[in-house]
Amino acid sequence: MKHAMVILVAAAGLAASVSFASAFDRHVVIVNKTSYSITEFYASSVGVDDWQEDILGEDVLKPGKSVSVNVDDGTGYCKYDFRAVFDDGSETVKKGVNVCEVGKFTFND
Repeated sequence: MKHAMVILVAAAGLAASVSFASAFDRHVVIVNKTSYSITEFYASSVGVDDWQEDILGEDVLKPGKSVSVNVDDGTGYCKYDFRAVFDDGSETVKKGVNVCEVGKFTFND
């Protein structure tokens, strides 16, 4: 009986920590304060060598505009690397953005 109680308490603790981690909001407003349109935007968990999919898809983020994106990839991680590709062919990568703490991320010239 005592062994079963220890397992039950451990399971409850694990469930609470998973609920706490998933409670973080991973929606981020991406702001384009550059002179170029962002044609592609990627967000991948830190340490992942793949940029996943273009979050903007067919859309373009024009200079001075913003868009709210959900970067949650189901892993429960909070730190992501961001990559923006601009219409002039240049790109910018920002590593280690904590999406559980920031509500807005700005790309500047």
